[in-house]
Amino acid sequence: MALTTMSIRVDENDKKRFDEFCDQTGLNASVAVNMYIKAVLRENCIPFEVKVDPFYSKENMERLERRIADVKSGKSVLKEHDLIEVD
Repeated sequence: MALTTMSIRVDENDKKRFDEFCDQTGLNASVAVNMYIKAVLRENCIPFEVKVDPFYSKENMERLERRIADVKSGKSVLKEHDLIEVD
């Protein structure tokens, strides 16, 4: 079996955390990624549920744009909220 190299971009912190996970499970990143690839090929699908984040739905984006326009026009005013921490 001929091997080849695959280069991917990953957030630096995610890579560090992934490497730590792999160390704790006795794997390395290459083995873990190969396990994922084999699962995709075996099952002919991504081996976990992938779904759209409803935050980015067309309806929600339109609602946010309307609210931003209302704030910019002075029709609405932003207020502090107990659940939002302000630094």
